[in-house]
Amino acid sequence: MTSCHVTEDPIKKVAIFGGTHGNELTGVFLVKRWLENGTEIQRTGLEVKPFITNPRAVKKCTRYIDCDLNRVFDPENLGKKMSKDLPYEVRRAQEINHLFGPKDNEYSYDIIFDLHNTTSNMGCTLILEDSRNDFLIQMCHYIKTSLAPLPCYVYLIEHPSLKYATTRSIAKYPVGVEVGPQPQGVLRADILDQMRKMIKHALDFIHNFNEGEEFPPCAIEVYKIMEKVDYPRNENGDIAAIIHPDLQDQDWKPLHPGDPVFLTLDGKIIPLGGGSTVYPVFVNEAAYYEKKEAFAKATKLTLNARSIRSSLP
Repeated sequence: MTSCHVTEDPIKKVAIFGGTHGNELTGVFLVKRWLENGTEIQRTGLEVKPFITNPRAVKKCTRYIDCDLNRVFDPENLGKKMSKDLPYEVRRAQEINHLFGPKDNEYSYDIIFDLHNTTSNMGCTLILEDSRNDFLIQMCHYIKTSLAPLPCYVYLIEHPSLKYATTRSIAKYPVGVEVGPQPQGVLRADILDQMRKMIKHALDFIHNFNEGEEFPPCAIEVYKIMEKVDYPRNENGDIAAIIHPDLQDQDWKPLHPGDPVFLTLDGKIIPLGGGSTVYPVFVNEAAYYEKKEAFAKATKLTLNARSIRSSLP
């Protein structure tokens, strides 16, 4: 691990998004609370803006209206001429990009925390899109340490062919916050408490960083996406097998070649192929049936961060 020192600009503007998916209620509930009373998310010298990203979907308690808001923040959609004929979420993406971006611009928000729930047994999860960002690795390390002994996993979605174009990607430092298991359209007190603590620790880290605290070199364990796995399907394209009981709720646990993965209604077991151990993520996620994803395979890595401190004025 290198001990090189990195100086970063202080963080000035932070947004907390809830309702990117309108039926993932923890983020919706917390953001609405903070819009009414934001005392607990305010930090000296820092602008923190809570924001409901997909209000129509939130009102209907559905994932989205026309298309997935968390997949349309790409140059093509953001560059389309504004029109009533555009899908609602594309129009909303352009509005959000105008308010918090523009994407890849020096004037965009420094950090966006995008709050999500999953029906999968993933516990507290932070989602990273960049494996080389010292600031984000340090933030994840701080949150993980602060939450201990409660586990906090880091999911790295950096992949050349799996481009998400996420809502949070308009920020300089995008951070996904995923907590589960929680059914769609449902609130659970334990899940809400965990997400609330994750945001508290994240904001504390930013505040300490802005105040000039130096964070020494650190390392974190992450799970990097390798590929997405679809359900077995018949000639009509219908699902022909379901997640095996041995795999259900086993997110982050090692899955070895030959281990049961799927089970047909006839009792046939379909094992994991290949020659290496993987780590399943988003196992049997309800929202991913339409995306033809039964789970994602991940590999375990260690990311290192250099020492960082802010360049105080």
